[in-house]
Amino acid sequence: MNTGVRAHVAEFRDQYWERGEPGRDTPARLTKPLYQLWLAGLLLKLLGSTWDVAWHFKWLRDEFAPPHLLNTAGTVIVVALTIFHTFTGYAVDRTALRLMQWGTGVFLIALPIDLINHRINGLDITSWSGSHALLYLGTAIMLAGAIRGWRAYYPAGRAHTWGLAALWMFFLENTWFPNQHQEYGVISLGAWDAGKPEAEPILLQFAADQIGRPVDRTAVLSFALPIPDWVYPLWGLVSTGVVLVLARRTIGKRWAATAVAAGYVAYRCLVWPVLMGVDFPTSAVPLFLVLVGICVDLAHTASLPAFSAALLGSAAITGIGYGGIWVQQQWLEAPPVLYPSAAVTFVLLAAAWTGVDLWARRRAPALS
Repeated sequence: MNTGVRAHVAEFRDQYWERGEPGRDTPARLTKPLYQLWLAGLLLKLLGSTWDVAWHFKWLRDEFAPPHLLNTAGTVIVVALTIFHTFTGYAVDRTALRLMQWGTGVFLIALPIDLINHRINGLDITSWSGSHALLYLGTAIMLAGAIRGWRAYYPAGRAHTWGLAALWMFFLENTWFPNQHQEYGVISLGAWDAGKPEAEPILLQFAADQIGRPVDRTAVLSFALPIPDWVYPLWGLVSTGVVLVLARRTIGKRWAATAVAAGYVAYRCLVWPVLMGVDFPTSAVPLFLVLVGICVDLAHTASLPAFSAALLGSAAITGIGYGGIWVQQQWLEAPPVLYPSAAVTFVLLAAAWTGVDLWARRRAPALS
């Protein structure tokens, strides 16, 4: 560390490293870099996790693989920020701080559990394992804290709006993340059927050995698409619908949900050729999510009672979501789905949307 950097660190320490309670006045010159660091840390976690999925469809798992190290770098930034907020009380209220603390804590507890799970169960490539669910949960809670803190403390203006949209995009990505198993899996199975498997022989052999089979299509199917066909649309559309409704409420702009969904889809489209260029597996990109965002925004724009908006919005998301998956299956690539599950998806999404409305009216009037 050179003299100039040491001087800046010492100046920052002397000026801001002091014990304080959450909710204290925070100057904009401190709030901005703090939350910009949140964006940087979350971006590193996003890039690492994206690479990690592709890595798991090509190579055997390795705790020190480059994607894990990239994700760890982002986690270190987030943990350091949580410690700073906790000690100083700057740029957070009590609720935001608790969410950051609980989210970071759950994530850090989930890490050794996941390592133990892999030691016991081997590959465990599916994104739907219990230890992975804890990682998603911890990330979701810490993101909720960052979103609350950003809304309350980041200076008003265009940067406030776009930064909040970026945080919601990270939240959407974290929620959608387990569905990527099916999106990579359908491409992986297609590559096997075409006689050009993307996974290395050592990974295929390991996956086959786990279920006591030779390396054949049945083994590849078990490795690539082990999840029931109803999970992809049901989890994806219900969780995405709820996230985008909350994003629309908190951002408060007319096309906010569309922007968040389009941002995530654009990110997936951008990393697709990058992964292909470095010879890693690619995935089916959920292009239909942009239409889901449009449905959410239109439901909020129309002058409808809350319950009617929830019903009509849920019906539109269900119809367009399942229809969009079908179109992608015909013209591009999309995971297999169980179409009769649309009825359950509609009911669950309508109930969840209505629940968000009730919570917004009773606990957070500003979101209504």
